[in-house]
Amino acid sequence: MKPSTQDKIEGTAKEVKGNIKQGAGKLVGNERLQAAGRADKLDGRVQKKVGEIEKVFDR
Repeated sequence: MKPSTQDKIEGTAKEVKGNIKQGAGKLVGNERLQAAGRADKLDGRVQKKVGEIEKVFDR
């Protein structure tokens, strides 16, 4: 698997994990868990974008 594809997959997984954490934090009223979820989502978005940029320069 190409590194760009791997980054996109891992980024998506981190975004999903972040969504779950953020939702769970909201549900139980835990602001730290919500913040951790937001951080994971942002990290995932960045990693996906890196994968997209790698794909452009791979050509």
